[in-house]
Amino acid sequence: MNLLSIVEQTDVAYKSAFSNHTKRSWGYLFWNEENPGHYDANHAHVSNAVTDLQQAAEIADEIIPFFEEKGIYPRLYLYDAPNQQKLVEVLEQRGFRTEELPSPVQIWQGELAQVNEHSSVTIEPVTAANYEECLLVESVPEFGGKDVREKAFAQEFAHPDFQHFLLRVEGEPASSLCLLRAGDVVRVENVATLPAFRGRGLIGHLIRHLIRHAQEQFIQSKSSELWVCPINERVENVYSRYGFVTVGTIPFLHVFRGGKGVLEIR
Repeated sequence: MNLLSIVEQTDVAYKSAFSNHTKRSWGYLFWNEENPGHYDANHAHVSNAVTDLQQAAEIADEIIPFFEEKGIYPRLYLYDAPNQQKLVEVLEQRGFRTEELPSPVQIWQGELAQVNEHSSVTIEPVTAANYEECLLVESVPEFGGKDVREKAFAQEFAHPDFQHFLLRVEGEPASSLCLLRAGDVVRVENVATLPAFRGRGLIGHLIRHLIRHAQEQFIQSKSSELWVCPINERVENVYSRYGFVTVGTIPFLHVFRGGKGVLEIR
């Protein structure tokens, strides 16, 4: 399986947890009318190359009314961007904006993260007892705020392939992340830290904990692997300090007609 296929496999598994989806010859449609502001739950996922203007026009003719009839801004996630220029051309003619989001892909190399242990830092699995505290952490603006995040979080929490973890500092909820299992691939998702606790290296504690958990619970065979797709170079550098190595970059485009761009939200 090539890198793009691995990313797509885990992306589809991730988004399917909190949205409806249907397969198309060119990719997938994802939608959730109860959470229209959640970009990952509402977009056309285009993975196959669009090779001519007619095909591009047909995709646009399907996507635009599909979302507008649901009261959702039409948007597309385009994988393999160099082979999607015909589609971009057609969409831009129809009022879409485009932003490039190069997506590094990293894999864990088998060493535990080195961190300075501190008695004030504790990590625990997320259960019904601390659910609201984890939601508080995950309601950061980068995730769209509580109005967007709480609906997706509820669906992830109930899904058997997700496992969330909450980090506390002196008993206060500070940071969180989750593991997503998609076949033989385990992927780190939804890494968040409340603004007041940023800059303290808390992610290193979480990564060390999740690796131990992955080894015990998920990675039972030699074919299993732990992956992460950082949102930018700064985050990529953070994971690099904790045993993850960049194995490639997905040329990714976000094309949207209405609402904010992903870079603006981040």
